[in-house]
Amino acid sequence: MRAMLYEGRPGELVEREVAPPAPGPGQVRLSVRTCGVCRTDLHVVDGELAEPKRPVVPGHEIVGVVDALGPGATRFALGQRVGVPWLGTCCGRCEYCRSGRENLCPGARFTGYQIDGGYAQSAVADERFCFALPDNYTDVEAAPLLCAGLIGYRAFRMAGSGTRLGIYGFGAAAHLVAQVARHDGREIFAFTRPGDAAAQAFARRLGASWAGDSDQLPPQPLHAAILFAPVGALVPAALRAVAPGGTVVCAGIHMSDIPSFPYALLWGERTVRSVANLTRADGEAFLALAGRVKLETEVTEWPLARAREALDELRAGRAIGAAVLRCHDA
Repeated sequence: MRAMLYEGRPGELVEREVAPPAPGPGQVRLSVRTCGVCRTDLHVVDGELAEPKRPVVPGHEIVGVVDALGPGATRFALGQRVGVPWLGTCCGRCEYCRSGRENLCPGARFTGYQIDGGYAQSAVADERFCFALPDNYTDVEAAPLLCAGLIGYRAFRMAGSGTRLGIYGFGAAAHLVAQVARHDGREIFAFTRPGDAAAQAFARRLGASWAGDSDQLPPQPLHAAILFAPVGALVPAALRAVAPGGTVVCAGIHMSDIPSFPYALLWGERTVRSVANLTRADGEAFLALAGRVKLETEVTEWPLARAREALDELRAGRAIGAAVLRCHDA
């Protein structure tokens, strides 16, 4: 099968012919139809996440069809379409796993990082961490739901119930979260790279009542802000934008250092918190919502062999919405 591999040289992906993986106990093998291109993949390939398996097949927004079952795998049927997210497995025994916080498990392993992912024509996954997908999305449309949607949904829940929500970095996750928030009756304020008129117009099209540069203040104080852009300097900027009692949620797995800022920005019972990974409960809840409320997934398709170009577009900030690799034609 064809696969794109990160072999340890920052910024480089290479195309290889490798043997299809065999599913182990409790695993399913998928014929990969599509795989989303996520900023976390960029952090892996650019060497910003320090402990990848090497070589590793990146990609953790996998949509595929089950074509083989490992010993004891019974959850899905051959031919069934399933999705594979970032959280690939966890220990199941630690205090976090036992309390429904498996996203914090110290023994967790992640798809496209410590487990080969979906930049390939075939992939294996632990069936316990796969999801059935809603039928009202094509393979291309479904891929961004599996990280941009899931992590965004967790960040949205962590932001609380305030009605005025700011979103910093209007990319793949933001364009899905904005739709979920609008469905929930929230008002959206979108912050983009300075001067990015295309992203600001995109945000307005998806229901943002205001869109501007990330160094601007919104017309009204926010009740909460979610940071998808991995830029630490945006934390004090967001704190300036939120009202007393507001929350700033850092939703990325990697972020540049947060600069020092005056205590006055935090005072007033403002909160800064991070979101780490996802739980299976997040996935079930979000995908059920996505089945009821059809989300518009703005997608640019790329063939598997051009995965590096797709990452380059994301790195340069030129991507609008989500990028998705076609690994197999349906």
